[in-house]
Amino acid sequence: MLTNQRVEEILKNSGALLTGHFLYTSGRHGDKYMQCAKILQNPNYAVELVSYLADSFKEENVDIVIAPAVGGIVIGYELARQLGVTSLFAERENGEMTLRRGFEIPKGARVVVAEDVVTTGGSVQEVIDIVKNSGGELVGVGVLVDRSGGTIDFGTKTVATYTANIVSYDADECPICVAGNEPLIKPGSRSL
Repeated sequence: MLTNQRVEEILKNSGALLTGHFLYTSGRHGDKYMQCAKILQNPNYAVELVSYLADSFKEENVDIVIAPAVGGIVIGYELARQLGVTSLFAERENGEMTLRRGFEIPKGARVVVAEDVVTTGGSVQEVIDIVKNSGGELVGVGVLVDRSGGTIDFGTKTVATYTANIVSYDADECPICVAGNEPLIKPGSRSL
């Protein structure tokens, strides 16, 4: 069984937990950043961490796993592989999350949305909207890291491999900006 201690060991060993002054995909600021791409450099870590999500959804008769690009693609793929189902990803086109590349969600398909990290859940919500607008049935959301401390509610079963309460601030209320001694870094992939 995957324990919090083991997840923390993986985070530490991979160098995934960064400290500094960060601009999150949500537009909020914070002093910690979870760079899941560092974890995913090691395929064995991906298999181990995603297995927790797969176990959580194995009885849900899932047809499709979909993830927002770029951060969620590997998580979504590995979750779909472990569940033995189709893997899709949504990506931004003209600033809007959309299905491209001939991907489609058939009406009635049972779908799990997968993501690497959530803070406010904005990208996940955009993908949920795609699922619902396509006529898919949302089964749940699976994430590697929930930075909200478990406060996000997508209105469906939500499973996180690791939950952390990482404080974030509105840009105009950020104490790190006020102190002025740390440059703002944007390590996320939203602009891709």
